[in-house]
Amino acid sequence: MATNKRVLVAYGSKHGATAEIAERIGKELRGAGLEADVLAAKEVKDLSGYEAVVLGSGLYIGAWVKGAANLLKKRADELARMPVWLFSSGPTGTGDPEKLVEGKVFPARLEEARDRVKPRGHRLFHGAIDRDRLGMLERQAIKMVKAPLGDFRDWDAIEEWARGIAGELEASP
Repeated sequence: MATNKRVLVAYGSKHGATAEIAERIGKELRGAGLEADVLAAKEVKDLSGYEAVVLGSGLYIGAWVKGAANLLKKRADELARMPVWLFSSGPTGTGDPEKLVEGKVFPARLEEARDRVKPRGHRLFHGAIDRDRLGMLERQAIKMVKAPLGDFRDWDAIEEWARGIAGELEASP
């Protein structure tokens, strides 16, 4: 089962919820026999040595966190030469996350970079909002838009998606 393929799981996270999703993805990839490094996107300096990348970010008012957005934009040509999967997290509440964001599952400002990379997939996951981790302005914004507080992440869906990535990587030469 061990493939010795090295995968980078990079993320942009403001308050830790997306970082925890990335950690869970890394754990599933390692469980499938892959080597997986999990790093904040803003800390990624070099993509050499990786056979694949999983890149994700929290989705805040339709935008990705700066570090993840910059990694996608500035490294699009490099990323285009390897298998890449993207994920976003953000909507809270119950129901279809795509409906909760009114179909805006990926930031419009990053579509050109995404199209250059040609990811093998993109997934939108429910997020989490811990009121105690928010600043005053963020609390006011959450209250204004009536975003539900709590942890709405679907760990089973996240793990299943990660195992699917592992399966694709194991099947590829």
